[in-house]
Amino acid sequence: MDWHGWFTLTLVAGTLTTLALTRLAPDLVLMGVLALLLATGTLDAADALIGFSNSGVVTVAALFVVAAGLRATGAVDLLIDRVLGRPQSTRAAIARLGLPVMGASAVLNNTPLVAALIPAVTRWSKLIDVPASHLLMPLSYAAILGGTLTLIGTSTNLVVNGTYRTLTGADGFTLFEIAPVGLAVAGAGIAFLVLLIPRLLPARDGGEAVLESAKQFTLEVAVARDGPLVGKTIQQAGLRGLQRIYLVEIERRDAIISAVPTEERLQGGDRLVFVGDTHAIVDLLRINGLVPSEAAEPVIARPFPERVLLEAVVAPTCEGVGQTIRDGRFRDRYGAVVLAVARDGNAVPGNLGSIVLRAGDLLLLEARPAFVTRHQGEADFLLVSQLDDEPANHDKALVAWMILGAIVGLAATGLTDMLTAALLGAGAMVVSGCLNMNHARRSIDLSVILTIAGSFALGMALDRTGGAHLLAGEMLALGGDDAFLLLALTYVTVSVLTEVVTNNAAALIVLPIVLSFTATLGLNAEPYVVAVMFAASASFATPLGYQTNLMVYGPGGYRFSDFFRAGIPLNVVAGIATVVVIPQVWPLA
Repeated sequence: MDWHGWFTLTLVAGTLTTLALTRLAPDLVLMGVLALLLATGTLDAADALIGFSNSGVVTVAALFVVAAGLRATGAVDLLIDRVLGRPQSTRAAIARLGLPVMGASAVLNNTPLVAALIPAVTRWSKLIDVPASHLLMPLSYAAILGGTLTLIGTSTNLVVNGTYRTLTGADGFTLFEIAPVGLAVAGAGIAFLVLLIPRLLPARDGGEAVLESAKQFTLEVAVARDGPLVGKTIQQAGLRGLQRIYLVEIERRDAIISAVPTEERLQGGDRLVFVGDTHAIVDLLRINGLVPSEAAEPVIARPFPERVLLEAVVAPTCEGVGQTIRDGRFRDRYGAVVLAVARDGNAVPGNLGSIVLRAGDLLLLEARPAFVTRHQGEADFLLVSQLDDEPANHDKALVAWMILGAIVGLAATGLTDMLTAALLGAGAMVVSGCLNMNHARRSIDLSVILTIAGSFALGMALDRTGGAHLLAGEMLALGGDDAFLLLALTYVTVSVLTEVVTNNAAALIVLPIVLSFTATLGLNAEPYVVAVMFAASASFATPLGYQTNLMVYGPGGYRFSDFFRAGIPLNVVAGIATVVVIPQVWPLA
């Protein structure tokens, strides 16, 4: 092995360390790796960029559009509303929720599925008097388990299959070929959720309840009609840059001015809403020209078409992560005002402007209605939902389900390949009016595509330079020539990596190593490739290991330790089921 191989192994170690220990976005890190592989001549342009043309990557992009069409039409909500009903116990509620979610996740990308269901499940938890914390983590786990049932259930399955075909020239897997293993894992998983999760999780109402109560602590004053502040801008009146509070909105003649600009001029009778330390009301009333508001109903509690109240979950890739709300210029960057922040199930105390944002924080925002469509599906927020019901085009719900059924039918019967079926389905969603072109473009998560492409390049470099062969030798030293032990080692390696880096990156880095040692020993590669798929998908032990876990982290009011308590045993259950069942479906030798 020449220096290119050692350089690639160093890059692998550096990539894993960077992703595990820093807040740098995975797509940024892996695009940097791709650039280094090109710059050093480790890979030529054709090999480095082949990930962008990989059939699995393009299929993932098309299925993002299909899932967006189902969400925009409310198709998933309609299905869940008709299935959930009124269970009489927590265990019955988890079963009622988990089974249809697993079925839907088998044919839908689980990230948009969970995003669509979080508000509905939160409302349902109140209706049936079950703590939200007992339902939202099972929602994420059921979606992950359902993704293992088919080749299109998760992006990892598609990408691993596409990479396997590229590296070996094999035909790859059909749509339902991995279903026998998936059914065993999903069955063991749902039994765990129903029987043990209620004992392992605390009973909390979730971050939403924390933020709802936070709305009661907004401050409201009025501008005296003939006072000295009339005609002055917000800046001139000294209402910008206050230490303990900041201005959220102005009510003026039954209309709202939200995300108030500094140059806005005050008028007599304006009602000013501030958020922050409630004791600062005394400081406000000391300003000459401000008087107590005498309105019976708080402005923040009244509906206005000019503004909406939203919940948003901060993504690891959000530009504001690691900065205070003030220093990150949240209001200017997003056109929204932070009313409250919930973390680990509790409202974060202190001056809102000085709160340092973290991935997974649940924000209560006030913004203009366009905020929802502008930021839904973008990299800064994992979830954006209105506190009131979001409108959906239910007239198209049946059409959306028919399009999804056609995709599955075409791929399952072999009339077309999965890529063609997905592209036809994405086009049909737009042509049929289930969603428009702008919504379709926004639904494609570019960070996922770049992460997969960068991971593919790193995996390709391991294969081309001999690095994979060297690492395969180390695995053989541990497992010897015991095919079953090597299968278990493969699963454990990918599973551990998935908890600290992205699932796609973990799978694509390990896959060339697996293909190398199976070729050396003359083993059947297929069962080991399936083990990589399942291990990369079965990430339950941390909120960071899988995107849907992070999405429910804030709304469920969870703490990091809650995922350890519930997720580690589920990782073990899924791992045992996978490793035991795979040899029953595919011979190892």
